[in-house]
Amino acid sequence: MKLFEPGRIGRLSIKNRIVMAAMGVGALVEPDGRLSQRGIDYYVARAKGGAGFIITGADLTRQIERIPYASLSGEMVIDSKIYTGRLSELADAVHDYGVKVAVQLFAGWGRIAGAGLQGREEPVAPSALPCFWNPDVIARELTTEEVERLVEAFEFAAEAVSIAGIDAIEINCHAGYLADEFMTSLWNKRTDKYGGDLDGRLRFLLEIIESIKKRVGADFPIIVKYGLTHYLDGARDIEEGLEIARRLEAAGVCALEIDAGCYETWYWTKPTTYSPPGSLVELAEMVKRAVNIPVIAVGKLGYPKLAESVLQEGRADFIALGRPLLADPEWPNKVKEGRLEDIRPCIGDHEGCSGRIAVGKYIGCVVNPMTGMEREFAIRPAERKKSVLVVGGGPGGMEAARIAALRGHKVALWERENVLGGNLISAVVPDFKQDYRSLIKYLTTQIEKLGVGIKLATEATPALIQEAKPDVVIVATGSTTLIPEIPGIEKENVVTAIDLLLGRKEAGETVLIVGGGLVGCETALYLAQKGKKLTVVARHSVARDMHAANRMHLLKLLADADVRVFADTSILEIMDKGVAIADKSGKRSVLVANTVVLASGFKPDGRLLETLEDKVAEVYAIGDCVEPRKVENAIHEGFRIARLI
Repeated sequence: MKLFEPGRIGRLSIKNRIVMAAMGVGALVEPDGRLSQRGIDYYVARAKGGAGFIITGADLTRQIERIPYASLSGEMVIDSKIYTGRLSELADAVHDYGVKVAVQLFAGWGRIAGAGLQGREEPVAPSALPCFWNPDVIARELTTEEVERLVEAFEFAAEAVSIAGIDAIEINCHAGYLADEFMTSLWNKRTDKYGGDLDGRLRFLLEIIESIKKRVGADFPIIVKYGLTHYLDGARDIEEGLEIARRLEAAGVCALEIDAGCYETWYWTKPTTYSPPGSLVELAEMVKRAVNIPVIAVGKLGYPKLAESVLQEGRADFIALGRPLLADPEWPNKVKEGRLEDIRPCIGDHEGCSGRIAVGKYIGCVVNPMTGMEREFAIRPAERKKSVLVVGGGPGGMEAARIAALRGHKVALWERENVLGGNLISAVVPDFKQDYRSLIKYLTTQIEKLGVGIKLATEATPALIQEAKPDVVIVATGSTTLIPEIPGIEKENVVTAIDLLLGRKEAGETVLIVGGGLVGCETALYLAQKGKKLTVVARHSVARDMHAANRMHLLKLLADADVRVFADTSILEIMDKGVAIADKSGKRSVLVANTVVLASGFKPDGRLLETLEDKVAEVYAIGDCVEPRKVENAIHEGFRIARLI
């Protein structure tokens, strides 16, 4: 396979074409900005898993906007020699596996300074710009002298990196952060040498490249990651993006990693559940035709056949994987060994990775609880083998069964339906949820391989459970649709989203969704794509229970599909041909609809749990039967309980 052929980036020989893309690691960084031992373990797991080249999460150089606690935003710091030691430990550890490692250097957030940073530190930017997260805060324009000091900071950081034994440097110039802002006319309105035409706007980056080469040698490999286009009016277009590629090659850059988008179009920078596989490959291919240096493609490439075809067709030279390597660090080894059914899939919802970092946690993964806890959560044999009964075959129940079986327990799983998956069965009906389908398939395959005794169409009763005499019962019975108290709820034109998605009920041509959460909005998009006329009515804001990038993308798709959305609106009554509503001011109106779909949430199904408390010595409850939440909660609870029994 082309994926496993060696490649070169400058003077570096890389054992294969699989790159771990840079991602912030959150609280895997110490409060002073050093990479923690857990952070080193995190990268070593990906080296052991077979990646050929690892690029660390962004490392702040010496800042104008100094951050007291770098780990709040997930960036390491390299502004002093004290940071060399941990980088050296990282380099040695991954080199043991024949893997090369680059450090990504980061100039700063610019106008993207998060809400948590604003008010404590003054945001800065190329020009006076409203901050993205809070437009009332205006980032201060950097002085010419301050920009020159930032260039010098890269020179210092490059020396620290080189001394540590790191193999290369990647410069972060994407997503609308500070370096990208300098490069882009929409955000750079400067009149000094760092502004104006493209020559001026690229001066900051080109001076950084020159300063790095001056300090660590002209042949030290430098990679630049940037967006070929922002997909935003007034920002970078593809033609300018290609010209930048040519100029960077002329400046001695060894490779280009091609991204897209910015925070206004975040679903390009962070491809979502709804993005198609390989969503950015076309852009990498354009750059590949424009330059002679290696091009690294990124963006939902965790599908082995697709990744291989991109290389075979010459559309890129390397494949960068970010979140797929969070979901499964062994992705490269499993592909090489032909064990594709054993790859744990990324589902693209951002909740476990950037969503965790945003609230001050370490980077994790919805489907892989071991991410960021590689040493602490290593699976070890049980001290005493037990018989374990898992009741419920949703994602939490299957994960609990998987881990319990891996630890050597004798495991049975009972599911009352005739198929595994729980509420994910209805969730994966739309074509845009293909990654969730892969998750069901993965979990099902794993528990079958591990010899879990699976019984479908089996209703677990206290009597049957006592007859089976398990040592441990894990209750994962999930949740059921919450039926709101609305006059007219009993009418024949009212159906639940679950029944509709599962094909038990049909929708008319004009449909109104009651509920603007994830289920309501995805059901609306699914029906709109089938040609139905859709309206969503939400008591609060729409799709608020999602990561910002996914929410932004879903709302755009709904708008593109002409779905009408009424937020902050109450349903007063359901009628034969529509519903009566009231906005937040109390103004009443009537919306016409043939079908009313209920998507107002779920309630826990804890009936079995209540009957077992005095009948089994060890009983645990996980997932939605405790409280309806997200896939992450179910899988992580299943993992954690099964790890301890």
